[in-house]
Amino acid sequence: MSNEETAMENAPELIVEERGRVLVLTMNRPEAKNAMSMAMAHQIADALDLLDSRDDLSVGVITGAGGTFCAGMDLKGFARGERPVVEGKGFAGLVKQPPRKPLIAAVEGYALAGGFEIVLSSDLIVASSAAKFGLPEVKRGLTAAAGGLLRLQHRIPYHLAMELVLTGAMWPAAEAAEARLVNRLTEPGQALTEALALAYEIAANAPLALAASKQVLVQSVDWPLAEKFDRQEAFVNPVRESADAKEGAAAFVEKRAPQWTGH
Repeated sequence: MSNEETAMENAPELIVEERGRVLVLTMNRPEAKNAMSMAMAHQIADALDLLDSRDDLSVGVITGAGGTFCAGMDLKGFARGERPVVEGKGFAGLVKQPPRKPLIAAVEGYALAGGFEIVLSSDLIVASSAAKFGLPEVKRGLTAAAGGLLRLQHRIPYHLAMELVLTGAMWPAAEAAEARLVNRLTEPGQALTEALALAYEIAANAPLALAASKQVLVQSVDWPLAEKFDRQEAFVNPVRESADAKEGAAAFVEKRAPQWTGH
């Protein structure tokens, strides 16, 4: 085995980095187009638990190494009887229970099958103009059961979602941007840089308010109209009464940058 092959074998499947208030998760199986393994799924779940538990972290970014986001489930692992699913959190340790805090997907290359479902589990999407999305499961006799069938029609027009699901076609990022699935489209190789710029812009804001705002947006979709304002109070009232809310007002009056504590 060469030194390069040894290094690849010993490399972590998920690289986790703190960049200020931003936690960056890099799927690191480039030799397999970052196909999701059982080990990586558990590492992603642990990293997102870290994001949610730390007061000094506000935003997560998930990306892939080697110019590819994620080509879906590791079929070699599946053939060995492994499923990259975490109890309670689903495929990739993410799709069934995304983090409480905002998550940005930074996409280069392919985001296919489970890889696209990871993207759909994120709150914002930054993609290279060369990126391609797709749910090709029907071509393999399968269904996109890791959130693709549940989320795509809420992100883009129904008939477009149906066409993408039923044909299994790959969808260029430029077309996804036209459909407003993608927040920011970049030159090839610049998705992570642009995602970090967006993450830093978001992380400059109050962390409690960010998390609560995300939760109301996500959970209020099926709340009865008559209950919406009352039900959001469980999320927004603790923010209103927080030290950060007082700090935000004081900073405004004193014309200075706020110093958030997450309390």
